Amino acid sequence: MGVKNYLIEGVSGTGKTTVAEELQRRGYHVIHGDRELSYIGDAETGEPLDGLAHESVTDSVTWVHEHHIWDVGKVKSVIADHRNAISFFCGGSRNLSRFIDLFDGVFVLDVDLDTLNRRLALRPEDEFGGRPAERELIVRLHATKEDIPKGGVVIDATLPLAVVVDEIVSKCSGSGSKGV
Repeated sequence: MGVKNYLIEGVSGTGKTTVAEELQRRGYHVIHGDRELSYIGDAETGEPLDGLAHESVTDSVTWVHEHHIWDVGKVKSVIADHRNAISFFCGGSRNLSRFIDLFDGVFVLDVDLDTLNRRLALRPEDEFGGRPAERELIVRLHATKEDIPKGGVVIDATLPLAVVVDEIVSKCSGSGSKGV
């Protein structure tokens, strides 16, 4: 049996980075997808796009979000590396359909709107979700769930961090199924 690979998803502000950092603190292998795998590109072809192309678009926040993708080759490379018993990929990608089937399971962090708004209000302006237009997009995505993978295991991310991470880890232990 090879390495198990899990995706931790959710809209901005649900706690993906915080969960990733706690998993790392506990000794798990974690890939911060939004830092290590992402770039601006075409979600269908993977072709990189000029990061400045959005400047001519009326809604540049939405454009950048729609073109935030992960390098599929890098995802496959990490999954093919069996040195770690479990790898957690944390973050969001608009080309998820090109590699979601490679994961042994998907966890979706979810919070209520009040919690989401409180968390986003604490973000600095230079972090995604720190500006009003970005917050508006995140609130819309939270309401529509349009970027959330279907069939993922929903985790209540309003619970204390240790409880959230314990729940994720417990659902990975001994899991041999694709659906966690």
